[in-house]
Order: sequence, then C-alpha cells, then structure tokens
Amino acid sequence: MAKIDFGGTIEEVVTSEEFTLEEAQKVLENETVAVLGYGVQGPGQALNMKDNGIRVIVGQREGSPSWDRAVEDGFVPGETLFPLEEAAKRATVIQYLVSDAGQVATWPVIKTCLNSGDALYFSHGFGITYKDQTGIVPPEDVDVILVAPKGSGKTVRRNFLAGSGINSSYAIFQDHTGRARERTLALGVAIGSGYLFPTNFKKEVYSDLTGERGVLMGCLAGVMEAQYELLRKNGHSPSEAFNETVEELTQSLIRLVAENGMDWMFGNCSTTAQRGALDWSGKFKEAVVPVFEDLYESVKSGEEARIVLEANSRDDYRERLNEELREIGESEMWRTGKAVRALRPENRNE
Repeated sequence: MAKIDFGGTIEEVVTSEEFTLEEAQKVLENETVAVLGYGVQGPGQALNMKDNGIRVIVGQREGSPSWDRAVEDGFVPGETLFPLEEAAKRATVIQYLVSDAGQVATWPVIKTCLNSGDALYFSHGFGITYKDQTGIVPPEDVDVILVAPKGSGKTVRRNFLAGSGINSSYAIFQDHTGRARERTLALGVAIGSGYLFPTNFKKEVYSDLTGERGVLMGCLAGVMEAQYELLRKNGHSPSEAFNETVEELTQSLIRLVAENGMDWMFGNCSTTAQRGALDWSGKFKEAVVPVFEDLYESVKSGEEARIVLEANSRDDYRERLNEELREIGESEMWRTGKAVRALRPENRNE
C-alpha cells in the first residue's frame, strides 16, 4: 500500500502498481463472478472485468430492457447471462448491484444461493448498514466485501475505455475465508479502479448519501436553479442565464478544478472574478452549513434510507420518477441547455 499525504493526513491507498492486474487475475482465476443487476453499475463493472480476463456472468430479469442491453453488450443467454437466481447459484462471488430497494425484494432468494466460502460483494453500504430496514443479514460463513466506485456506472466504463480509471473505496465487513482483502482488491482492480482507499460500510453509505443529496447532485441542481431563476427575473435572456450558470461551469471552470484544484481555477480567472469568489464563498458556506448538518443527521438516523425504500418499493415508482425527471427536462433552464448543447461546435458538425 502507498502512504499518501492528503492535506496533512496520511492515508494508505492501493494503486495498480501495488496490486497489479496480473495479481488480480491470479486471485480470481478460480472464481466465477456473477454481476446481479444490469442497470446503473452493473454494465460498467461487468464489461470491465470481462475485458480484463475475469470469468463474469450476469444475472438479470429475463425479458427486461436490462436483459436486452446485456445481450447487446455480448452476454449470451444460457452461457453468460441468466435469470438472477440461477446466476447467483453459479457464482463464487456475487456482486449484488441491483438497486437498494431491489436488494430488499430479492434478498430472501439470493441468500439461499450463497455457499460457504463465497463472497458477497456490494458497491454501496446501504443494505448492510441499514439492516434493520433492509433485512439483509449475510450468513457467517461467507466473505462480505465492498468496492464503491466514486462515479456513475457510465463513467466507470468510459474511464476504463479511455485508459484511465475511477477512484473507488473498499471495505471488508466479514472475512470468513481469510482471503477477503485480496478478493476485494482484486475485484477493485478488475473493475478498473484508478486507486482504492479504505473505508467501512457505514462510512461509505453516510458519505455517499450525503454527497448525492449535497454537492454532487441535489445541492448542485438547487443552486443552479436559484441562480438561473434570479437572472431571468432580472431580465437576462435564457441563453445568458444558462451560460453564466451551467455552461461556463461544466465546459470551463470545473475542468480547471479537476486539472489542478480550486486555487488553480481561481488563479486562472480574472482578478474581478477572483475577488468576488473569495468574498462570497464564505457567505455561501455559512448559509449552507445548517442544511448539510440536517442532511447528515437524516442520513445517520436512517431517515433517508426509510424514504428511499418507501418510495422505490411502490408499484408506480418508475412512473413517478419519469414524471419528476420530465418536469426537470421540460423546465426552461434545461430546455435552454438542450439548445445550448446543440450549438457546441462538435454537435453542429455532426
């Protein structure tokens, strides 16, 4: 493991130099990895492992759109693509990548497919951490492990194909075989992680739910809407409001942050922008700290888990979700965004 100084705190991380793909292939050479669920994380992780020479099968509900997608991606029904339960029975490593609500619904069947010495793999600490609500309590004679990519399944695949990787956390909840750690790291490398950093199931889900509801998605969506609507109310055109709220962020500034940090981005903007950003960032932080404290407490208490499971278990969940997403997509801001994206040179030339 490499010891890295993260802002004054030393952490141990694992890179592909410390744990190579060849080592991962050796650790997994006698394993059959069943990826259960071919929705969000499933495709990226399954295809990356397949390309890395790991024996991978997919479990998915037959006749579903995700089943058809797996076929399109090269998984063969009856050979490498099976119904959920059959795939689980064939596996020595079950990658449980169905949705959190889906895990609750399928766990009574999946737990009967685990044999002594198998590994039960998660990419989210939800089911184990909130076991009082999910009912997911693994048998004692299996390894229970986690590799959680810090990004969407699409990014897991795109970064892999681009020759880079996506950072992932890893954790071991239960080590029955004495091989849980090497299995975890091997799987983390095999799915294409850029580097792996240690956590535990509880910390993973607390940080993940907070991040999704906060800066990564919920907060980002909310502050974009607030600024866009303010500019429109004050007479700015849709194009101007969108460009100053979204386009400049996603096409310019956030790339500078990714390249070399926030100070680098500030340092490469005008002195007027620098002064304003430095003066106002503290005000925004002060305003949102109470919101983040409420959010973290809601995650920690299990309230967010309750909301998720209740909403996602409804028979009409998909219809409700599609309606909410439709409302966002049809808002003026995101209809403007569609028009702006179409005007990018690379899209005009298609």
